[in-house]
Amino acid sequence: MTETKIPTELLQSFPDTQLPKSDSTTETNNQIDFPDHTQLPESDGTFVKNFQEHPQSIILTDSITPVLQRIHPDGQYAIGQDCGIYWRKTEPPEQGAVCPDWFYVPNVPPLLDGEYRRSYVLPREKVPPFIALELASGDGAEERDRTPLSQTSEGKKIKPGKFWVYEQRIQIPYYGIYEIISGRLEVYRLVNGRYQQMSPNERGHYPIEELGVELGLWEGNYENQYMLWLRWWDAEGNLLLTGKEGEKIQKVRAERAESQLERAESEAEIQKVRAERAESEVEMGLLVQRNAISRLLAMGLSLEEVSETLGLTVEKVQEILQ
Repeated sequence: MTETKIPTELLQSFPDTQLPKSDSTTETNNQIDFPDHTQLPESDGTFVKNFQEHPQSIILTDSITPVLQRIHPDGQYAIGQDCGIYWRKTEPPEQGAVCPDWFYVPNVPPLLDGEYRRSYVLPREKVPPFIALELASGDGAEERDRTPLSQTSEGKKIKPGKFWVYEQRIQIPYYGIYEIISGRLEVYRLVNGRYQQMSPNERGHYPIEELGVELGLWEGNYENQYMLWLRWWDAEGNLLLTGKEGEKIQKVRAERAESQLERAESEAEIQKVRAERAESEVEMGLLVQRNAISRLLAMGLSLEEVSETLGLTVEKVQEILQ
């Protein structure tokens, strides 16, 4: 696959005009005032929704890693798996975060000050994720929730929906929703500040052109679970393999090559035996003819008479006797 580059505008710092707007004078979202990832909760205490979510995230990360390494030879990118993205300052802090099941952020360090990331704090780093994926256990209503950040007439704040946050506040260029139970996949692309639902290509995949990959569904077995999995393909439609899948294929190929070599060696040995047998048969035939000629000559026959008796030319009789 040819190397792809993310357009420069997507790798630039996240414009201040796109940063989450404060909903009160006490909730300022500037870089200095906003807590860093070590000061914010790592979890809101909710459970992982299903058994497929963990291996699904591993497949996505493992198979696309070689692609991202080519795009970022300096290693400056981060992948979040069921990790919080803080986009506004609230109390308690976790109310100002959303938690995609999987997301990729270009042009940021994988570690911060040598520490693993506990969360992704957008107002501090100012680079939005390039793609976010949600693995919906239900009907996807939560993932399609367009409720804006607002408050009731009594002043009670209304929690904004994920779709609205991704589209209007974080502004993630690509957003995918996979309903695990129904096997339905929707992918949205941010166009002029609004998500537009994409149509699949002739392979049933959704091209992420900037990365040179396609996103789609693959039916098969992974980690003892046979079902539909969210997978990556390259631009030519070749499935991007996980490390284990690649090793398995290489092992099969090596065993096949070894088997072919063994068959070739066996065939060569058979041909050698056949050649030796044929040579032995020729030598045996010559020995029989030589003995016959010697006996006939001993009986007083001339070379011409011997050749006529054995059906050979005189020259052949002379050659055999040599």
